[in-house]
Amino acid sequence: QVQLVESGGGLVQPGGSLRLSCAASGFTFSSYAMSWYRQAPGKERELVAAIGSIGGGTNYPDSVKGRFTISRDNAKNTVYLQMNILKPEDTAVYSCNARRHWGTNKSEYWGRGTQVTVSS
Repeated sequence: QVQLVESGGGLVQPGGSLRLSCAASGFTFSSYAMSWYRQAPGKERELVAAIGSIGGGTNYPDSVKGRFTISRDNAKNTVYLQMNILKPEDTAVYSCNARRHWGTNKSEYWGRGTQVTVSS
């Protein structure tokens, strides 16, 4: 059974830090690119960080670049999102995503998300 389980969310003051984790099971984690997305109430889901399956190349939107860092530990089947200098606009539900393409095929899994609230 495939599972992606996020943890580490919570309430933090502006300027603070949080580290999210996403533990994967039920599939070959190292073969999948991993991403973190977020969705705030009334807004579209947006990508905040991505890391490749091989080589670990990363990608960030300008809104979080320099503040967020994605990493993965293939031995632990876990992807992390280190979030620093948090702002109120970072408040959202953060979900992890696993995706693999081969030929014309695609396999994709989602976690249920963890709430991050940035407020004083």
